[in-house]
Amino acid sequence: MHLRAFPFALALLAVVTADGQALAQNDALTQNRVRTESFRAPIAPGQPIAPPGTATPDESPKRRPGAPLPRAGAETPPILTDLSQLPAPVARTRDRILTAARSGDLNKLLTVMQMNETPPVFSFGNERDPVAFWKAAYPDSAGVEVLSTLITILETGYVHVDQGTPQEMYMWPYFARLPIKTLTADQKVELFRIITGADYKNMQESGAYVFYRLGIAPDGVWHFFVAGN
Repeated sequence: MHLRAFPFALALLAVVTADGQALAQNDALTQNRVRTESFRAPIAPGQPIAPPGTATPDESPKRRPGAPLPRAGAETPPILTDLSQLPAPVARTRDRILTAARSGDLNKLLTVMQMNETPPVFSFGNERDPVAFWKAAYPDSAGVEVLSTLITILETGYVHVDQGTPQEMYMWPYFARLPIKTLTADQKVELFRIITGADYKNMQESGAYVFYRLGIAPDGVWHFFVAGN
């Protein structure tokens, strides 16, 4: 299993044999491709936990959704590496996330998420429990692999996007707002610390980075750590 590839959901495949008997088998979690999903709004503060498959409520007007893919013709933001340029609230949130991730304890990361005014988006599906979601996504490591991915992402360069708008955000990794085909050789080396060659091939077809990205607003609110589109 590759550390940094994003898993697909389990699928059940029925195979009918020559004597008419049906055999069922579960596909193994595939971690050499990137999954993209349709966006559904996250849970709002105080909202009761709904069982899987329950329709999600309309998006809160204060919520910034997971970062969109770069728009065609959109200006490429500068790539930033100097952490001293981060506003103090953003730097504090980043440090709290990294400390939790380096502990190897998913519940410590969950605690940081719960410190938010609203829970960060962690999936574009109906999932309500981030720890359960990550454990299902990375069963061989009981979810811990996602912490390694999170650390690697926060140690790359970042971009400051949508300045002066309600969507203003500090976003990691910077690949999330660069056309994937424009990356230089050294930028590709950074990229392959996070994704696999199979991921990269798929991203070339879509034209954009669609793996995990993380966004923190200027006020220090953590808004998303999500993969997909």
